[in-house]
Amino acid sequence: MPKKDKLPEKLKSYLDKAGVNYDFLEHRTVYTAFDVAATMKKKLSEVAKSLLVKADQDYFLVLIPADNNIDFKKLGVCIGMQKGKKIKVVKIPGEQIMADLLKVRAGAISAFGGFHKLPVVVDKALIKAKKAIFSSGSFNHSVVMAVKDFINLEKAGQGSFGVKKKIKIVKQPKAKKAVKKTAKKKNTKKKK
Repeated sequence: MPKKDKLPEKLKSYLDKAGVNYDFLEHRTVYTAFDVAATMKKKLSEVAKSLLVKADQDYFLVLIPADNNIDFKKLGVCIGMQKGKKIKVVKIPGEQIMADLLKVRAGAISAFGGFHKLPVVVDKALIKAKKAIFSSGSFNHSVVMAVKDFINLEKAGQGSFGVKKKIKIVKQPKAKKAVKKTAKKKNTKKKK
């Protein structure tokens, strides 16, 4: 069983200093926004998925609802409008780059770009949730707060760059009823 992470005290201090209303939630060890939604029994649209993105030479923290994927072309246009220049390449760097750049364990990024000294971009679909669950940088804790408070705190840019995921729900096959077949014995006597 994985070791439980401690409450991220530095993030708590960051949020307290900002004076925003928030709650920390403790939960079982999770690694994805999808797992957070399942664990907390929340809709995927109420969970913010945090992704580190490289747009040309700059890094951004991008947040979209957990039931969305990024349309990289639209994200490039959105970031380009905010930066005042055309963005040529948008990609997600490897986990090791994230760990080295942000000094965090691979996959343990928080949603709070100001905490990591990164600009934040939020998909407008996340705003519909009013309140959302944000990653804290811990595999055992999440932060719940109003989306508008998050946007104000992070001075986040906004745009429409999410694409609804097509999630297949795989149904378990129904158990087949056992059918008894009786084998008829053939007369195998040889005729003389």
